[in-house]
Amino acid sequence: MLLAIDVGNTNIVLGLYDGATLTKSWRIKTDAYATADEYAIQLRALTANSPTITGIALCSTVPSVLREMREMIKREFADIKSVIVEPGIKTGVSIATDNPKEVGTDRIVNSLAVFQRHGGPSIVVDFGTSTNLDVVNEAGDFIGGALAPGIEISIDALATRAAALRKIELVKPRAAIGRNTVEALQSGAFYGFAGQVDRLVNQIIAEVGPVKAVVATGGLASTVVEACTTITHVEPDLTLEGLRLVFERN
Repeated sequence: MLLAIDVGNTNIVLGLYDGATLTKSWRIKTDAYATADEYAIQLRALTANSPTITGIALCSTVPSVLREMREMIKREFADIKSVIVEPGIKTGVSIATDNPKEVGTDRIVNSLAVFQRHGGPSIVVDFGTSTNLDVVNEAGDFIGGALAPGIEISIDALATRAAALRKIELVKPRAAIGRNTVEALQSGAFYGFAGQVDRLVNQIIAEVGPVKAVVATGGLASTVVEACTTITHVEPDLTLEGLRLVFERN
């Protein structure tokens, strides 16, 4: 069994693969101060009733967690093959940007997965701590994209900075015209973020031409895609799939 681990700024997503089939997945809170031992305890608890892990694929956008995860793998899984997505690892994705070292490993992994599934040009819309739009050309190269504040941090910031407003549950409101403060906030978030995504996708398409797919992924993908007109596929486990593909290549 392959254990794929995607470390994001807010959550860590883990998935167990039997060959090319994702059999189980979990989502836990990212703790930048947790130690290798603490992560090992969590991992052992989650996989206690699962088949033996024979490989690990990992990507991380949080340096402190990457350090502890690396130490955990060294201690707990030294006898199995592990692949950490970093410079020197074969991904099959050429990075055609001004500074390739700036590109997060999750964006590279997403680019690999979307190209393998749909071809190119394609766009990944990753709804996470930030909303990332990743663009892959017809050759499978990552050519850049757009980054915007994520849904949850935007709602949190509004509630923090505006004394009369509050944090809300992000659900589809009864109508775009909110009849109370909560519904007004929900309308602004639900339709506002959907509109932001559609505008960015349309602008990207205007620059690269028609695309094969616009794929939504990430923990918040299901919240606003209903209102998006440009999303063609919703694939919550796209990053895990990319990690599986990177593991196979290495």
